[in-house]
Amino acid sequence: MIIRNEALLERCRNNYTAAQIRDLRQFLTAKGTFDFPAFKNGIFPAAGFDRRKFASTGYQNAWVRDNFYIAWGHYVIGKPDVAVKNALSLAAFFKGQRPRFLAIINGKIDPHVAMNRPHIRFNGRTRKELRSQWSHAQNDALGYFVWFYSRLILDRHLPLNSDNIELLTLFTRYFEAIRFWRDEDNGHWEEKRKKEASSIGVVVAALKMFRRVLARVREEGSDGLLKLAPPRMIKSIDKLIAHGLRALHRILPAECVDSTNARRYDAALLFLIWPMEIVEGKMADRILRDVSNRLEGDYGIRRYLGDSYWASNYKERLATGNQHIAETSDTAVRDAFFQDAAEAQWCIFDPIVSVIYGNRYAQTGRRADLQKQIRHLNRSLGQLTGPRDAAGPFRCPELYCLQKGLFLPNDHTPLLWTQANLMMALKVMEDSVTPSSFPSLSSTNPAR
Repeated sequence: MIIRNEALLERCRNNYTAAQIRDLRQFLTAKGTFDFPAFKNGIFPAAGFDRRKFASTGYQNAWVRDNFYIAWGHYVIGKPDVAVKNALSLAAFFKGQRPRFLAIINGKIDPHVAMNRPHIRFNGRTRKELRSQWSHAQNDALGYFVWFYSRLILDRHLPLNSDNIELLTLFTRYFEAIRFWRDEDNGHWEEKRKKEASSIGVVVAALKMFRRVLARVREEGSDGLLKLAPPRMIKSIDKLIAHGLRALHRILPAECVDSTNARRYDAALLFLIWPMEIVEGKMADRILRDVSNRLEGDYGIRRYLGDSYWASNYKERLATGNQHIAETSDTAVRDAFFQDAAEAQWCIFDPIVSVIYGNRYAQTGRRADLQKQIRHLNRSLGQLTGPRDAAGPFRCPELYCLQKGLFLPNDHTPLLWTQANLMMALKVMEDSVTPSSFPSLSSTNPAR
């Protein structure tokens, strides 16, 4: 196993105690690994406030998806105030997107034009739209917000009131209008549009969580709230969930089965196992095997086979005036440009796999699950930067890419999404090795 920062060698073990995990977390916290710069409104940038460093990549801006994982990470480790502030700020942003939702719901604008869709990338400081063209057709990002906002209501961190119900209902009407189960979106990787299991699955999980909110309205809501959750609305959501589940059944374990866009393996499917918990049992086992056998590398996990984003000598080859190749959502030109190049290996996945096995260990007590949890935690720790890396030591990269024969972190370091995932993996590891403690970070139970 590769450990990039030698200072971590003595702290990575084949077996851990709870005290060792706490010491490791304190050590990394002191090194700045878990620094999360946030705007005053609670929104997080993708990779920090250093405008000179990230201006060329846009990573000083905010993504809905990244903000969900960062807020969820804080929620999991017991900092709900951070999560709630972020969720409320995202809600304020989406309330500003209401005209886009309604225009598509009412058939007034074309949802096939990505810029017409609710935006998922924005100026985090002002919560205003960005003018630049972007692949905003990202149903997974919208689903993550609905899932988390509903979860916070169910856990009583947000009020069960008409404003919140109306906001979440707006998303539901939108998902129905675009027929999310057959919609071609840009998905997790913001690339060529296709029908993607990872997007469909997140929306199904979101609708299930919102349905639980509506069930609670039926049980304890006031007369005013009951009008917002009539039985016909719940039946409508049930139909949407059924549509989504049928679509997943047709596609999984692949990401996409369309003849022109087929993709058998994609690490985004891991998120359907956790935190979405929409895939379990034998199908979850198959996805985990696929990732391990087909996508896992020495430095991280590939998003998918043939991924040309940050492929071999990426910056060097784009420096000749081909930057537009990196920015377009249609990857055909980029793929041809980087034909036969080695894929980048990402750092956001190993912590998620570690959590998945940690949750399994909590349920089964099987030593094999614990060992896999430890292995992927150690791989995550091994990805932290060393003192000779450009970003400095103990930072969480977005990915490692091949540059002049060496695998090095890319420019988007530190990536806050990676930090959040590692933070969660350490928390679940501590729970796993705490005597007489077998917790499960299930989405159906409040986070500890």
